[in-house]
Amino acid sequence: METATCTAPVNIAVIKYWGKRDEKLLLPINDSVSVTLSEMYAKTTIAASPNFSKNRLWLNGQEQTFDSPRIINVLRQFQEEVKKSGAQGEKYSWNIHICSENNFPTAAGLASSAAGYACLVYTLATLYGLQDKIELSSIARVGSGSACRSVFGGFVQWEAGIRADGADSVAVQLAPATHWPDLEILILVVSDNKKKTSSTGGMERSVKTSPLIDYRAKQIVPGRVEKISKAIQERDFDTFANITMQDSNQFHAICLDTFPPCVYLNDVSHAIIDVIHRLNEASGKITAAYTFDAGPNACLYLMRQDVPHVLNVIKRAFPSDRDHAPDYIKGIPVADQPIPEAVAKKMNLEPIGQNLLKYIIHTRVGEGPQILPPSESLLTNSGLPKNP
Repeated sequence: METATCTAPVNIAVIKYWGKRDEKLLLPINDSVSVTLSEMYAKTTIAASPNFSKNRLWLNGQEQTFDSPRIINVLRQFQEEVKKSGAQGEKYSWNIHICSENNFPTAAGLASSAAGYACLVYTLATLYGLQDKIELSSIARVGSGSACRSVFGGFVQWEAGIRADGADSVAVQLAPATHWPDLEILILVVSDNKKKTSSTGGMERSVKTSPLIDYRAKQIVPGRVEKISKAIQERDFDTFANITMQDSNQFHAICLDTFPPCVYLNDVSHAIIDVIHRLNEASGKITAAYTFDAGPNACLYLMRQDVPHVLNVIKRAFPSDRDHAPDYIKGIPVADQPIPEAVAKKMNLEPIGQNLLKYIIHTRVGEGPQILPPSESLLTNSGLPKNP
């Protein structure tokens, strides 16, 4: 039996991917740009053996069907890339056991599928020693579109491409994680429940019914991608922040323009948006920028020196009984520091409601997939999960 264990990170888009021109190949209608995060990741172990009678899959401790079309598409695409690389050997025909887990909520609008499929592909490539010999982002893409971006760390652009076969729809790194060390992230988890409308279903409905989606893809996104890429290279936070918030708002406007509408934000999400705009206005500068994927949870981009102040604003606006619990603020430790009272007064900062946030994650720009030692395997020597 041969095994490999890897992790792959979550990425959060600042220019959103929403809408496909090909549902099977998961080819997008526009480019997207994302930031890879540290602290939040999928971990996967894959074992291959001539003694396995069938392929098996476990996700977060529960066995899943191996007949998922996306899993099958990933494996088929992987096999095609292996053939192109010229790699040979009996082991490519062995059945495999896959065990994967996330250290964050699944299907709650926190890019769990992106991390999961990127991890699956990277672990497969590691198992067979092909990490540097095949194009991984295009394989990850057929599992989950945004997964192609999680194959890289730092700042990543997914190029939509124009070819019908998707060969030019790949991810490229714009800058490594070390490029902008002062950029950090706060994730405000409003709900860790599975979202009502999946991203796949929502996109398909938007493409069919929203008059705005085509205009955004053709007229708005190209300019935004160019400007935000330049802002990333120049570490221009004001431009980066403004475009990030505008694109998030437009993405959710398209969701509402969809018929029937896809509603991913809730009252708490809108309250967070309001608080961030009031904070920026009262501070006389853009202190934080919000973005929301297909879910109610907020991702705030901000500079390192502003993290304590912004965290204080969030805790004052959204007080929690668990404020001092050790697992309320997860990730990188951060000291609480009050904002100037003049700013709080100008914001009219009063509690919006009690216990509206589940928890907060403090993180920063992260690296791409990592290979773990055999001791970190999720599978036993018999190819079964260690913690079923």
